[in-house]
Amino acid sequence: MHYKMYEEMMEQPRSLKDTLKMEKSHMEQISEKFKEFDKIYLVGCGSSLSTCFSAIDAMKMVSNRNLEVFTGYEFFYHKKLDEKNTGVILTSQSGETADTLAALRKAQDKGMCTVSIVNEMESTMMNEADDAVLTRCERETAILGTKTYMTQLMSLYQILFRLEDSPDAQNVINDLGKIPSLTEDLLKKTEHENKVLAKNYADYDIFYAMGSGPNYGLAYKLAMTMFMEGALKHSCPLYSGEFRHGLIERVEKNIPVVFLDAGYPGDELTNKSIEFSNKIGAKNIVYRMQDYAKVNPLLSPFILVVPLEWLIYYLAHYNGEDPGSTRHIGKVRY
Repeated sequence: MHYKMYEEMMEQPRSLKDTLKMEKSHMEQISEKFKEFDKIYLVGCGSSLSTCFSAIDAMKMVSNRNLEVFTGYEFFYHKKLDEKNTGVILTSQSGETADTLAALRKAQDKGMCTVSIVNEMESTMMNEADDAVLTRCERETAILGTKTYMTQLMSLYQILFRLEDSPDAQNVINDLGKIPSLTEDLLKKTEHENKVLAKNYADYDIFYAMGSGPNYGLAYKLAMTMFMEGALKHSCPLYSGEFRHGLIERVEKNIPVVFLDAGYPGDELTNKSIEFSNKIGAKNIVYRMQDYAKVNPLLSPFILVVPLEWLIYYLAHYNGEDPGSTRHIGKVRY
């Protein structure tokens, strides 16, 4: 049986290609404008917040720019924002997320330059922002976000990494162009192994998700929108460096922990956590970027999300759930 999420996963390569084709030069123009700003805020909620986390952690590995991430209402209520010579990039798949829309209007009231990244042409955020990038995914209905996540993350990387003229940043941009074809390949190659994995873990109710650097953003998405919204499993995201400040007391025999590894500096702690969890008999599920693709490690979230999508898809299926449906929430909130 194929659920709607299956169709939308299969549309990811095309969505990435179409977004690059239609928006690449536009995003380059946005980058040129944002080079002038002393401060850049990234704002999002849910899956969109996770793309902000990944993009900003990746940028901080190649850039000294003043970048900061906020959720929508945290930005709205914050009393001490840098308002002069500041740009704000706001992310929302629907373009109607109430929290993020409130942040957009506050930024405009304060005279900040606003750019929205959305997937709906007629959305409020598309129309009200000073500028907007339209991801070319067509309508997405599965709640956890697949093609909209990928295209939104790609748009953030395109805009932010073009702010830097360094070889490191250019290498990321060059490899970013490989993501559509790599996604197509990974969709074919990673389904079976994760279908088997999902069947083995279908009866487990709680999963921890951990990563460092840009993979923390993916761990956040994995826990908050993939496990909890898609597979209806309890889950908690964690920075690798925080393992010993809490999870080390709760991880125990037969508890599943998903580790995301890309060889970042912080993954020294990821691997120490894996070793510890092995010793006490935890159910380690390890996704290493180098097992899937040979591209710049800062692109790890693009690579690892594909096998994780298959894991979540089949976890839901083996529990009799549609991975794209919800119990209490919809794509447009409040």
